[in-house]
Amino acid sequence: MTATLPPESAPESAPEPVSGRPARPLGPRLTRVGLFVFVAVAFVWGFSGLDASFERLRTAPGDAWQIVRLMWPPDFATEIDRGVIGKVLESVYIAWVGTVIAATLSLPLAFLASNNISPSFIRLPIRQLFNVIRAVPELIVAVVLLGVVPLGPWAGALAIGLHSIGTLGKLASEEIESADHGPVEAVEACGGTFVSRVRWGVLPQVMPQITSYWLFRFEINVRASAVLGMIGAGGVGSELIAQLNFRNFPEVGAVLIITIAVVVFIDTVSSAIRKRIIAGGNAGDPSRTAEMLRDLVGRRASRL
Repeated sequence: MTATLPPESAPESAPEPVSGRPARPLGPRLTRVGLFVFVAVAFVWGFSGLDASFERLRTAPGDAWQIVRLMWPPDFATEIDRGVIGKVLESVYIAWVGTVIAATLSLPLAFLASNNISPSFIRLPIRQLFNVIRAVPELIVAVVLLGVVPLGPWAGALAIGLHSIGTLGKLASEEIESADHGPVEAVEACGGTFVSRVRWGVLPQVMPQITSYWLFRFEINVRASAVLGMIGAGGVGSELIAQLNFRNFPEVGAVLIITIAVVVFIDTVSSAIRKRIIAGGNAGDPSRTAEMLRDLVGRRASRL
């Protein structure tokens, strides 16, 4: 038998749920729509100035595949006889010399461009110099230098070095500005001079990251040096453009494959070294050495 509660003792009914959520603000949605329309209009405007048609876009994959077929099989024997390995290595040492020039000149300039090191009347002109250097591509710098220095690898190395000063200097100055001021104050409290504060208070903090920037720039410069060879500034680019002019596609395929293999190898080694520099570690520690080798070859440290 079921007991029936009197009307006065029955539980109160639960409150009715609020129907619907508050209306979403209209401002962010209008902003997103406006940005989408702006990007779409800018794309259509830019595409209309390319003198490209949808018919050309439709046939482009087929044309590219036809060129790839002409490159196969690559003629490695002919290119090795023509010394392509030496030209690829020439591109590498052009990039290396250019990176060393840029690193050497950009580091003191970066200190002069930092707001926690230099006064404004020194800092602002140096920063504008970095902006001007970065605004000029290395290809244009090489063309200008061809009228000053002889045609060849030295012109390419100078172009890469001068152009890289702007990027490396800006990155290094930002790293110096973000350094902790505590060590600087500690050196100052001990009676350290300005040079001592920079040497012992700032450099130990920023050099690992700045060194990784140098290595990363070297990776970029290896690819840039191959492009500079197309205008006679040394490197493998001159061999590539020569074979393209004569439509020797098997030789072109061999040059591209060798160049890509060398660039990928350098990128992999440089990436592993940069990772180790940023993460830190003791070079004499076997576990750290095994970890670096794992970064290079992709094997687990426990297997080494």
